[in-house]
Amino acid sequence: MTDADGTRDHAAPEPLTPELFTPARVSAESRAMVERLEALIATAPPVNTRRPEDIRAERAAGRGIFPKPPLCASAQWRTIEGPSGALRLRVFRPDRIEGVYLHIHGGGWMLGGADGQDPMLERLSKSNALAVVSVDYRLAPEHPYPAAPEDCEAAALWLARRARAEFGTDRLLIGGESAGAHLALLTLLRLRDAHRLKPFSGANLVYGMYDLAGTPSVRNWGARNLILSTDILAWFVGNFLPPDKIRPVALRSPAISPLYADLRDMPEALISVGTLDPLLDDSLFLHARWIAAGRPAELAVFPGGVHGFNALPGGLAAEANARIDAFLTRAGRAERAPPAPAAR
Repeated sequence: MTDADGTRDHAAPEPLTPELFTPARVSAESRAMVERLEALIATAPPVNTRRPEDIRAERAAGRGIFPKPPLCASAQWRTIEGPSGALRLRVFRPDRIEGVYLHIHGGGWMLGGADGQDPMLERLSKSNALAVVSVDYRLAPEHPYPAAPEDCEAAALWLARRARAEFGTDRLLIGGESAGAHLALLTLLRLRDAHRLKPFSGANLVYGMYDLAGTPSVRNWGARNLILSTDILAWFVGNFLPPDKIRPVALRSPAISPLYADLRDMPEALISVGTLDPLLDDSLFLHARWIAAGRPAELAVFPGGVHGFNALPGGLAAEANARIDAFLTRAGRAERAPPAPAAR
């Protein structure tokens, strides 16, 4: 939605209309960004033709097509007890703390780490007065399912029990991007079903994969590589869920694909995705199921947004990140507000 002066109202969801998904809605800036990105990606072998350990080493050394992520001096490592031993958490503490955001990084369950997006997490922390705790979960294929969900569950349980003592607040939010959004939702379900806990009051779910058997947009996308393709997604899923251990029918188990879970008692959610993302349907379908479960959710669809678009420069990323900031600033406050004084 835009205001009368033409500025974007980041708090107001745009109606889901056919026009939103047409090429005419993609700005010239976004079209140019997609062209540059596609040309850059084409200069390197697709990730699904390489060994995960080689990709990790290349990225850590800054030798890939994307620059090495900078580290922020404000971040600190914290170690807690995890299901397989020590579990590392990357922690950002702003001067003023009004909540805690449990962040789960993306990377197809195989790549990335808790220290791979320091500038983004530092900005989120300072802009929203949030302590940010990012989970350095175990990666596939060395540690396939359920290693990553178990580590994220352990971090969430630690926060549910220790947030007040550690950060001075029990206002908890959770979220992540891509595989991180999938793991964030699994974590909410694990806490509710295994521990009867519902400590999180907001979920920021950014272009996640919620049906690991593949929604129609995944299956129909094809070979075009805009960070993801149909084959790349199948490669990620196959390493996270080894076919010799996971029967195909189990891919749509709610414990693996949260799109099929009972979503009652989930917190308020912001579900974001771009129209040029193979995972488009995952977000569209999840939003519908969230609403059908009687839970509040916003759907933010960004014309011309590719997978990972909010980490790229430009107006579309700024708009998406402003929407996320508004959500993280607002979520969970109303239910913790003191009751209004009785009328005299």
